[in-house]
Amino acid sequence: MIWNEKIETMSRDEMTDLQNGRIANIAKYVYERVPFYTKKFDEMGINPDDIKGLEDLHKLPFTKKTDLRDNYPFGLFAVPMEEVVRVHASSGTTGKPTVVGYTRDDIDMWAEVCARSFAMSGANPGDMFQNAYGYGLFTGGLGMHYGAEKMGLNTIPVSGGNTARQMTLLQDFQTKVMACTPSYALTLADALVNAGINPEDLPVRNFILGAEPWTDEMREEIEAKLHANAVNIYGLSEIIGPGVSCESVEAKDGMHIMEDHFVPEIINPETGEVLADGEVGELVFTTVTKQAMPLIRYRTGDLCSLNREPSVCGRTLVRMSRVLGRADDMLIIRGVNVFPSQIEAAMLGIEELSPHYRLIVTQQDRLDRIEVQPEVTKAFIERVGEEALTGGHTAVTSLQKKIEATLKESLLISTKVTLIGPGEAPRSEGGKINRVEDRR
Repeated sequence: MIWNEKIETMSRDEMTDLQNGRIANIAKYVYERVPFYTKKFDEMGINPDDIKGLEDLHKLPFTKKTDLRDNYPFGLFAVPMEEVVRVHASSGTTGKPTVVGYTRDDIDMWAEVCARSFAMSGANPGDMFQNAYGYGLFTGGLGMHYGAEKMGLNTIPVSGGNTARQMTLLQDFQTKVMACTPSYALTLADALVNAGINPEDLPVRNFILGAEPWTDEMREEIEAKLHANAVNIYGLSEIIGPGVSCESVEAKDGMHIMEDHFVPEIINPETGEVLADGEVGELVFTTVTKQAMPLIRYRTGDLCSLNREPSVCGRTLVRMSRVLGRADDMLIIRGVNVFPSQIEAAMLGIEELSPHYRLIVTQQDRLDRIEVQPEVTKAFIERVGEEALTGGHTAVTSLQKKIEATLKESLLISTKVTLIGPGEAPRSEGGKINRVEDRR
């Protein structure tokens, strides 16, 4: 099912024409309404009338998350507060939160792109939808909620966490579509098995997973355990929330960006140079239809690539690859760039390991070192005994060496591997999960 066939199957020339007009309009809009951009344009000698479209986009200034914090709370709003019908904000764990605002038209547009995402994921009007994203200042819950209602899904606003309740609703309400983080999908899968519930007996067949990076290997694990399709959805509050892009269930090969509203670029994170399609770099968005808080060339910090080839699902919207990591989450270990997703992908092929792990980063003798603590499966413990993890058991030593060799081949650096028992690695209870402990 394609929700908005006119837009989602538009030719590249038609999309370019649409984007050209909207880019020209938004350049004038922010210059006239947002003092931050008025000052930026003037400092760079930019006349908004000279911005005609995509070919001029690179002339415009970048916007960074620090700009949102420096203008906290409402300094980047382009409309009077009486036209703002909702605000969301980040958690603010690294300083002041980033605040975003929405007009009524912004909310309607958000619902539209989320409805498209539901259609891409395989949902159909009338399906029972269990929304396990958090409601509140976090954009996930309400964004998906409005999109589900627009599509005509029967929406259960359960929010995140409370796994026992999630399982009850899956059974009693006969949920067909569920949204949550990928790490929580694994938590739920394990909880179902532990409760004696066979996921194959449940009617849920489509999981929409996002809010944290994950790998194709993790998708295989989730789909095998839950006997359902798992598609990737992407969003960030600064741009709109969930629904910026989503995979199609037919292809599962890159997330279609709603580029009639969010114009993407990939840049070299060090130089700001715009990169060609297929090259990995930092994802940048210009919001060309937002009213309350439009952003020009917003640097997301997420690393990925773009592909403009049409998809087998019939959509022509540009696709972004999986997020490979964040520029600020990248670990530099003895001069080598390491992303947690690389470690996860390498270890998911080892049958003795569960998909849960912890990373400990330390510094010894001025050298950065990484310790990987993968969690072994219950089947492995039943075979070797619980005391084997600390007693130098031959099977444990052999498994450690196997993991170290696998990681060295993947990462090109040596790592220390310490096996941990079932349940010891961090788990998600609905929100994002932090697997890295940096002790440097």
